Amino acid sequence: MITSVQAVFHGRVQGVWFRAWTQGEALKLGLSGWVRNCADGTVEAVFSGEDENVAAMLDKARKGPPLARVDNITTEPANAPEGPGFHKLPTA
Repeated sequence: MITSVQAVFHGRVQGVWFRAWTQGEALKLGLSGWVRNCADGTVEAVFSGEDENVAAMLDKARKGPPLARVDNITTEPANAPEGPGFHKLPTA
């Protein structure tokens, strides 16, 4: 089953390669969607794909890349992104 979620990552997630790491991990899992920095210091992403792959991405993101510190992740259902691929977007 295909799932799409919007996730917001709180903690030390900007300036630590979090977006590039997220993009790479999402592509390895065959997910589509996007990731971007937010002006409030969080990182926001939409992950869309097989249920187990979305769950695996969220599990990986709890730790993040080596320099990151993820204190909290909030999620909610999202609309599937338009088109394939996983993209880094400009800051919102």
